[in-house]
Amino acid sequence: MESKKFFDERTDESEVKARIVSKYFAAWAQVVLATVKDRGGKIAYIDLYAGPGRYKDGAASTPLLILQTAVDHPKISQMLVTYFNDVDISKTSTLQNEINQLPGIRKLRYKPIVTCGEVGDDAAKYFNETRLVPSFSFVDPFGYKGLSLRIVQGVIKDWGCDCVFFFNYNRINAGINNPGVKPHMDALFGEERANALRARLPGLTPELREAAILEELANEIQALGGKYVLPFTFRNGEGTRTSHKLIFVSKHFKGYEIMKDIMAAESSTIDEGVPSLTYSPADASMPLLFSLAQPLSRLKEMLVSDFKGQTLTLSEIYERHSVGKPYVRKNYREALKALEAAGKIFAFATKGARRTGTYPEHVKIQFKGNC
Repeated sequence: MESKKFFDERTDESEVKARIVSKYFAAWAQVVLATVKDRGGKIAYIDLYAGPGRYKDGAASTPLLILQTAVDHPKISQMLVTYFNDVDISKTSTLQNEINQLPGIRKLRYKPIVTCGEVGDDAAKYFNETRLVPSFSFVDPFGYKGLSLRIVQGVIKDWGCDCVFFFNYNRINAGINNPGVKPHMDALFGEERANALRARLPGLTPELREAAILEELANEIQALGGKYVLPFTFRNGEGTRTSHKLIFVSKHFKGYEIMKDIMAAESSTIDEGVPSLTYSPADASMPLLFSLAQPLSRLKEMLVSDFKGQTLTLSEIYERHSVGKPYVRKNYREALKALEAAGKIFAFATKGARRTGTYPEHVKIQFKGNC
């Protein structure tokens, strides 16, 4: 999708993407505000491909949604530094005008910075060599040019720094074995992993091909310091294949948990209470295709097997087990209630009383050793 066309018409996918990013920014800011006073008193939002600020129908895109959140929050408005960039000067000019006209914009202590320029090696070098204040960064190129994991590494390396980036699966899938875009693929996956993918992908089914590409991407991000990687998938209009993904990266489980809850709320299907972490326009018209996996039943089986003989709290179980899986905290709570009712686990309070069916921090869950 070309950037010019992207902002001509607002789509359901673009609305979902904007909501995910803006909701996470609001939640992330609330978390880091509690300690940021001891770290310079500033937080930042960085958008490297910001666009014009509005779609042709007048709806606000991500930059204006972020700024409006800051304007409406007394503490955020006094601490937030914003940096918006785009390669297209017509877009940055329009964005600057939209920012100037945003109601309440003068409440912000720091004036938003809008620049125009290519995002390449110089940007990667800057972010990797500059110590950042706690920052949430959005990297949303149209395609793969300008998307380098060195940039991702740079914007997440410091305390309180998280990132979400747009991963155009269609174009990247087609580009992996294209010699003409080899430098872009090497910048994205790292040359060694990109070469491994080129050797591995031929002959794989579309589903296994997608899984292999995502696995290598996540492995490279984790090697660069991004401990938690969480993808949200967008499918085509027929629901038959992946078009693109939003990839969230954080060094802290708290950020991972917050973003998973946000992505869960934006999922177009929920099976046994488990979110798909996917938006597919076809889900509503073809619900049977998305209701046969019985994921909660599978979770109960995994818990009994994976924690056999162990005693842990719900929080410990969730943090150890949920990474890389679609389950949210409430899914674990429901699974534990069912297992307790079936006599497969035993829950007890380490202090005070416990209400049946609840798992607060003072309650331990004991898994049988012979299950």
